[in-house]
Amino acid sequence: MLFDTHAHLDDPAFDADRPDVLARARSAGVTGIVTVGTDVESSRRAAEIAAAHDGVWAAVGIHPHESDRLSSDAAFEALKELAARPRVVAIGETGLDAVKRFSGLENQKLNFRRHLRLARERGLPVVIHCREAHTDVRAIVREEMDLPVRGVIHCFSGGVRDVEDYLALGFTLSIAGPITFKNASGLRAAARAIPADRLLVETDCPYLTPEPHRGKRNEPAFVRHTAQALADQCGISLDALCGATTKTAQLLFRI
Repeated sequence: MLFDTHAHLDDPAFDADRPDVLARARSAGVTGIVTVGTDVESSRRAAEIAAAHDGVWAAVGIHPHESDRLSSDAAFEALKELAARPRVVAIGETGLDAVKRFSGLENQKLNFRRHLRLARERGLPVVIHCREAHTDVRAIVREEMDLPVRGVIHCFSGGVRDVEDYLALGFTLSIAGPITFKNASGLRAAARAIPADRLLVETDCPYLTPEPHRGKRNEPAFVRHTAQALADQCGISLDALCGATTKTAQLLFRI
């Protein structure tokens, strides 16, 4: 039993075979998927996909990369409407990206704050994207959210100290395909520091495909490879890892 806590099933990469992708996920033991929006239209499609398929839920949000383009009141009014739909279980993904900077950091911070306020207003967990901006993310969270925070740092890429700091704020931490990469020793060390009841797995598909499928399109069925690598690092069985992460996902998203 596995739960892919972060997928992008609305992505055009799945347009030709989305039903088959979901069928393969079920065959691989994936009993739950959260499909995550990255802008208003993507979030609308995510909510529609969740409504149409058992075992799929949605998160709605505007990715930090889109902050310059979608910083209007109208965009956030649309998100508020989507957040009220059935099977929408989280706000995001949101956060800060100091690496690619497709949008300016000031607009990223503004949009991040607005997402946190919406999550607080709706009583939903927040799904956070963070690349080399951990200090700023934590500072903004402390200013905007009541502690402990109900949320997840998706595709966690920080170090052991970041693990400690996020756990202190109340976050869960989600591990994706890069833990299977040969050069991911730092991530593997950080993953070992995450308690089993604060740990999630994800694909971030169609991106970040784990070994042994690296170079191909990622899909929810491949979350099993990430889970196996994580179980190996934590020194527990795959069944134990799957059971613990699925329970944590169900509690976080209240499903």
